[in-house]
Amino acid sequence: MPSRTVIDVLEHQGRPKLSRLVFQKPIRSRNIQEIPTMYRALPTPEEMTRWDDSAQQEYGLLQELLMENAARAALAVVLREYGPVAGKQVVLLAGPGNNGGDAFALARLLADHGALTSTFHVKSPAAYTGAAAYHLQLLNRLRLPLVPLPETHIDHLSPPDILVDGLLGTGFQGELRDDYRLWIEYINRLPDRVFVLALDIPTGLNGLTGRPSPIAVKATATVSFQATKLGLAAPEAAAYIGREQARDIGIPFRVIQDQPPGQHLLEHGILKRIPPADNLLHKGTAGHVLVAGGSPGLTGAPLLTALAALRCGAGLASVACPARLTTEVKAGWPEVMLVPLGEGTTWSQECAEDLAEVLPRFNALVLGPGLGRTPNLAEFCRALLQKNLPPLVGDADFLYTLARYPDLFGLLPADTILTPHPGEMAMLTGQTIAEVQADRIGTARKFAREKNVVLVLKGAGTIIASREGAVYVSPFACQNLAVGGSGDVLCGILGALLAAGLDPLTAANVAVYWHGRAGTALQEGFPRRGNLAREIADILPHVLH
Repeated sequence: MPSRTVIDVLEHQGRPKLSRLVFQKPIRSRNIQEIPTMYRALPTPEEMTRWDDSAQQEYGLLQELLMENAARAALAVVLREYGPVAGKQVVLLAGPGNNGGDAFALARLLADHGALTSTFHVKSPAAYTGAAAYHLQLLNRLRLPLVPLPETHIDHLSPPDILVDGLLGTGFQGELRDDYRLWIEYINRLPDRVFVLALDIPTGLNGLTGRPSPIAVKATATVSFQATKLGLAAPEAAAYIGREQARDIGIPFRVIQDQPPGQHLLEHGILKRIPPADNLLHKGTAGHVLVAGGSPGLTGAPLLTALAALRCGAGLASVACPARLTTEVKAGWPEVMLVPLGEGTTWSQECAEDLAEVLPRFNALVLGPGLGRTPNLAEFCRALLQKNLPPLVGDADFLYTLARYPDLFGLLPADTILTPHPGEMAMLTGQTIAEVQADRIGTARKFAREKNVVLVLKGAGTIIASREGAVYVSPFACQNLAVGGSGDVLCGILGALLAAGLDPLTAANVAVYWHGRAGTALQEGFPRRGNLAREIADILPHVLH
């Protein structure tokens, strides 16, 4: 009988398969953060509070210990991002809650490294309780400087070398008080040479939405305790968080395993899900993507989708369009094949019947690019959706038809991928664009559950929501993707990945990340925009390096 390894024993006991990944490489020779991951946890402030409570109540970890761990994590970020602190002037602003306690603990650690610390607290020492009071008492015993912040004319302070923002944490909601606004304004007026570290989140930033309330500290770096909070991944937060690092503070992995967050950030490892290249492939086994779209004046959109599918490794790509548009569609695109439908220039039930005859040839269907909004479009869509369809991506004017004829949702295959931009999302839900943008995650999650689809809500920080309620967030907010035809390219990526056999949710996550990487790569050659949608498609194979 073969001997059992530590990994085998752990997995027999129910430890996750990730154990094998971690144990395969000696950690001392490789930073754990360098191991490629597909997803990073993005807990909401409420989810993080539950983790913290569970660690204390179920596993007996003292809050004082977790606070000490948080301070040590913050110290590590200071030393990495700023450098040695011996002899440096450090001002720490300690708020009324646990963030203040983190600041008290960090002040002691910085002093141990030779920093000249001054800690300003917003309420009287006697008013602090729990772990924050414990770490404040340690500061008192060490006779390190403590100053009441409300009694201090903070504007009169000389700029320090380092300022630590420990005023308000991720649980902050609502509008800032006037005194906090004054302190934030002081911090944001400091010279650029001052290193500003935010503990867990910059004060004034909403931990759920990432928006300022209405102002927020602009940090040089932010240390996220245990995990990046959801709000910090929002595009709106980028101007405030600086260089963000998530650092472990000792929450047991079982806590997170038993209470997984509802959101994850896509990471570079997701590209590992792209099926590997195989020199024995031929065009017939590399996937055939069908794009149903095109109408008078809108023949470019399906071509961009087909081009992107080919750039992503599909063996074949075809455009199905009304028969009298074929010449216009085909012009200049020898790589794309055509499927003529019906006899005219518009979509009809006859087009659906013609298309049904050839559907078995295809591995994925993209429906919508350039489809138009002719009177017979709903008739075509209703007839087509009743056929046996390959994995389906719905975009553009198909979404318009769904919004006008909601009964069509009942005909969608399970796990259909829909890719609305905020305007189309507003149309589909009956909301305003502002309402959609104010709660992108909530809107996407609710819609995907109700309609039994995988939803890709496009825009800066694209949101992917599954019908089970899981949400994934793109880390990209790239102006080079804000160009006509960019969404058509995304549909082509989706089509190629579905044709290669990926499940719809994985295909959506990979496609969104791949698309975002292409946009950021284009920034080098087009720093002030100006790239074309076809150039997004052209660069897709290259960004995999």
